[in-house]
Amino acid sequence: MTKTVFFSLLCLIIVSWGCNSTTPDQTQAVTGIRESNVQAGQSGVKDEISNPNIVQVAVSSKDHSTLVAAVKAASLVDALSNAGPFTVFAPTNAAFEKLPAGTVESLLKPEKKDALSNILEYHVYVGVVKTDAMRDGQNLGQVNGKNITINVKDGKYMVNGKANIIASIPASNGMIHIIDEVLLPPE
Repeated sequence: MTKTVFFSLLCLIIVSWGCNSTTPDQTQAVTGIRESNVQAGQSGVKDEISNPNIVQVAVSSKDHSTLVAAVKAASLVDALSNAGPFTVFAPTNAAFEKLPAGTVESLLKPEKKDALSNILEYHVYVGVVKTDAMRDGQNLGQVNGKNITINVKDGKYMVNGKANIIASIPASNGMIHIIDEVLLPPE
């Protein structure tokens, strides 16, 4: 019986050792995964199967290249790539062109990152708000701590009485409402 116990124990040790050992290829793969997770946030996750998130939708739109550049300059790509849910009021390039000359270029400078972040965060609501749930006079608390007001008249939706919602696009982490004006937060 002692030989049987010894033999069983020896087999258990050998099997355990074999299961716990890693080959150099396995070690390199695990190290590579850890390094890739450190180098990029949620925006670094590559997923060609799922529905695109808010940032991926914006990047794929030729009408939102200014917004994408601003989101990158403000270091908000990872935040808007997270699970959310978010509702983003996304100004078109034409909306940014309505701002006074030089405004966008100035805001994209590193020393203006806080001001740019404040403006962009004024375009983001935490939660999903579809147009069919919007009501005239409804206030939404934005990420920057300020409120926007939804206006509904004759089936048309506006933000702050000025920016028209011209389209709405669902994303995997929320909703994008395309608007024709840049929302500037109140002082």
